[in-house]
Amino acid sequence: MAASEDAKASSLRYAFGNVIAFFILLLIGILAFSIRLFSVKSRDLQVIKYESVIHEFDPYFNYRVTQYLTKNGIYDFWNWFDDRTWYPLGRVIGGTVYPGLTLTAGTLWWILNSLNIPLSVETVCVFTAPIFSANAAWATYLLTKEVKGTGAGLTAAVLLAMVPSYISRSVAGSYDNEAVAIFALIFTFYLYIKTLNTGSLFYATLNAIAYFYMVCSWGGYTFIINLIPMHVLLCIVTGRYSSRLYIAYAPLVVLGTLLAALVPVVGFNAVMTSEHFASFLVFIIINVVALVYYIKGILLPKMFKVAVTLVISVGLVVCVAVIAVLIALVASSPTMGWSGRSLSLLDPTYASKYIPIIASVSEHQPPTWPSYFMDINVLAFLVPAGIIACFSPLSDASSFVVLYIATSVYFSGVMVRLMLVFAPAACITSGIALSAAFDVFTRSIKFQLPGLSGNSPIDAGDTSSGGVVAQNETVKTEKKEDPGKERPSRKTEKNEDLSKERPSRKNKKKEKENVEKISVKPQEEKRLLVLPLEASVIAIFLLVLLGAFYVVHCVWAAAEAYSAPSIVLTSHSHDGLHVFDDFREAYAWLRHNTEVDDKVASWWDYGYQTTAMANRTVIVDNNTWNNTHIATVGTAMSSPEKPAWEIFNSLDVKYVLVVFGGLVGYPSDDINKFLWMVRIGGGVFPHIKEPDYLRDGQYRIDSEATPTMLNCLMYKLSYYRFVETDGKGFDRVRQTEIGKKYFKLTHFEEVR
Repeated sequence: MAASEDAKASSLRYAFGNVIAFFILLLIGILAFSIRLFSVKSRDLQVIKYESVIHEFDPYFNYRVTQYLTKNGIYDFWNWFDDRTWYPLGRVIGGTVYPGLTLTAGTLWWILNSLNIPLSVETVCVFTAPIFSANAAWATYLLTKEVKGTGAGLTAAVLLAMVPSYISRSVAGSYDNEAVAIFALIFTFYLYIKTLNTGSLFYATLNAIAYFYMVCSWGGYTFIINLIPMHVLLCIVTGRYSSRLYIAYAPLVVLGTLLAALVPVVGFNAVMTSEHFASFLVFIIINVVALVYYIKGILLPKMFKVAVTLVISVGLVVCVAVIAVLIALVASSPTMGWSGRSLSLLDPTYASKYIPIIASVSEHQPPTWPSYFMDINVLAFLVPAGIIACFSPLSDASSFVVLYIATSVYFSGVMVRLMLVFAPAACITSGIALSAAFDVFTRSIKFQLPGLSGNSPIDAGDTSSGGVVAQNETVKTEKKEDPGKERPSRKTEKNEDLSKERPSRKNKKKEKENVEKISVKPQEEKRLLVLPLEASVIAIFLLVLLGAFYVVHCVWAAAEAYSAPSIVLTSHSHDGLHVFDDFREAYAWLRHNTEVDDKVASWWDYGYQTTAMANRTVIVDNNTWNNTHIATVGTAMSSPEKPAWEIFNSLDVKYVLVVFGGLVGYPSDDINKFLWMVRIGGGVFPHIKEPDYLRDGQYRIDSEATPTMLNCLMYKLSYYRFVETDGKGFDRVRQTEIGKKYFKLTHFEEVR
């Protein structure tokens, strides 16, 4: 009767715990969504801070593509040839874009309108990232729960919901591929770990489908298809191979690769590029290992040795043949089968040496140490503790987390954009560390407080589970009796039964001692981790204080650092907040004052915004797929006025868009980007030489600037009539007076 009551109480506690966890997860989702709305409203949530607007540069292309999808349908989307970009080349959108984000937002818009919720496409695009940030937090919970339990999962989820690195790419209006890709990344890892723990083919199939969604969403899917093979190989080398490992990996490679090849932008790259070769090599290795284990189970030891020799010999021949084919494929490519961005990750100096167009992107630069504190804050100090916690005990799932954090740390150190991949790993390991720390400190307090140190539910559960283990072991011992023994007679059995029914006092005493030993053992093991009461209370207080500091920093980062859209500029002064809407005003001027077929030349940063907001044809844009075309524009900007006019005239350019911030103090203008135009242009056209624009190795725009610099088109278009603003021509960004103040344009004229 008492046992049934204990079981009923335990089931009630379990159900109540699940309900509490569900409501906590719901609150975490609301937190993840709401903290990303600072870009729409100010902190008092009453005054509109900006407005519901798309941020940055790439999101404008995604928004334009989504508009086309919702207006023309999926089939026209796949076959869309965009003649508004890369004039006169154009671009096949369906075959050059990762469609996951567009299809996701388009589906959301279609569902909402089917339910008579008439939201615009722009509104859906603005709020897609906050919605999927909640999904990412829940996926983090599921992944961490599979590794270290519910407590660690909830902690990791709330950390990810607020981590600034992820907020920077998922605020309202940040309609970029990473908005859905981080959720897909974490969810794919969760399904892999779930399959690894359960050996379920159902979860393995879901894992392949999740990987397919990740391939559709972001080019960073190559991180998954290399990290998982690394973990599989690690398990094989360390003797942790199992059938669960095979089920978790083999369907992912076969089904996942077939599905990835269906994505037009990937196509045969799924089997022809070096980024995918590691997965195929590990696939061969795990099949050889699986065959060896299978043979071992069905053959005698002597025959097994012969069979293993044969299998290994055939396996080596197959591996050598595959490696030879891979080497032949790699050798035929000038980049050894790797993409430029992949080579930049493997060799951080590669882009600066050979592909300046990649090095020119700010998010492809290596991060500084302060950026780690800015983007993950106190998690940087908790990650090492989480790694240690993963080793106690080490499992297949926890070893995957260790490998994930190790590789993501390296890649984040090479490219600041990949801090986004590092952030989930940091949250998972930090959640594990915090959960383990709270477990130790609260247990220490419980054992030392009089009202809590008795027969607590936890102790009762541990004791009962120990008793069950002991009983199971007894049953197993009884079952292992020698089957050759003679069966005792019925009389003997009856006597034995009677003796069992009336045990002696001595036997009763022994049984009582055994039960006491079993019940005391878990408590003795836990008491080994008990810390002094005062130290435990202080430690918990410090952890809560650390969490409060993390929350304050995350809210500040969300409200101030990462919510301002680059297309709307603000500045604070003694007379209040000033808003500069020059970007949208310039695009509106182009839209209303130029012909529909006019061509606009600008640096590639502004291509997506020009086509989306001005609806005009551009020469280059942010896709950066044609280095020669971009170098042509860079050469024109770096040349004197007449040669530049000849280049633009050959491209049918009627307007040149230049962004200049010297008057208002905007540092990300074209003058600060100009040396990249020189480098990229000089990489294709050798007559453009960077030293010609430098004075003693320094980039200057004042009176010490070189004649080549003072006479190039970029200088003239930026500083034309600039001296008329203050009579001195003082550049507030460069903090100096310009060198050439009075000049006229001979082949270009300023529009008004």
